[in-house]
Amino acid sequence: MTSIIETLDAWYAYRNDLKASNVSIGFVPTMGALHEGHMELIRQARLETECVVVSVFLNPTQFDNPEDFDLYPRTLDEDRILASEAGADVIIAPMKESLYPDGYRYKLTETEFSQQLEGAHRPGHFDGVLTVVLKLFNIVQPERAYLGEKDFQQLRLIEGMVDALFMNVRVVAVPTVRETDGLAKSSRNVLLTVAARSKAPAFYRSLTKAPTTEAARNELISEGFDVEYIEDLEERRLGAVVIDNVRLIDNVAIKDTI
Repeated sequence: MTSIIETLDAWYAYRNDLKASNVSIGFVPTMGALHEGHMELIRQARLETECVVVSVFLNPTQFDNPEDFDLYPRTLDEDRILASEAGADVIIAPMKESLYPDGYRYKLTETEFSQQLEGAHRPGHFDGVLTVVLKLFNIVQPERAYLGEKDFQQLRLIEGMVDALFMNVRVVAVPTVRETDGLAKSSRNVLLTVAARSKAPAFYRSLTKAPTTEAARNELISEGFDVEYIEDLEERRLGAVVIDNVRLIDNVAIKDTI
């Protein structure tokens, strides 16, 4: 069974033993409520590194809506089982006070891409994401960190942070894991009502089948979604929608659209 470490001092002792033995560390940062998408990240890390570390930390600084934070699933016992099945060696689950001893006085801000898409709809979101990931990278000191393509903007921002700050970690992007009906695996999916779950796959269908972003937007509105954005950026079509008060994001490669 995967071990759980809850204090930074205990983690540092564990990490120092790994470093002394030249054991490579693969890191999967999460907010918990693990699902098949997280497990795929862990499996990839298991193939490529000697010790797989998963963080479970529900980061308050990336939530612009306190209600969203309160509703986010907290399932550490179940997370431990799933992480173990996927091959994780250890979970670090620090307290907020450990990661934010300064009370979030110091934060990392990206001034361009973070203001678009998710950032335009969730002010301060990426400040919280980049700050906590920077802290976790410094704490864990992995050789490789595994992130999912579902959160594509987040992935690109973290890659940019690593390059800009000369961080000694390789970011490995892992393709989105989907349900059989196309819905991207997400911790938020458990919040969907039966009716909303039956409608949710239309999001992925519209991203892949609609000829334009405007057509995708119109299709989703007609299906009962509140559409925050559908945009083509670089090689991806990205979107965010709300269905029955549950916010979903997704993206697809434009080459995979019709």
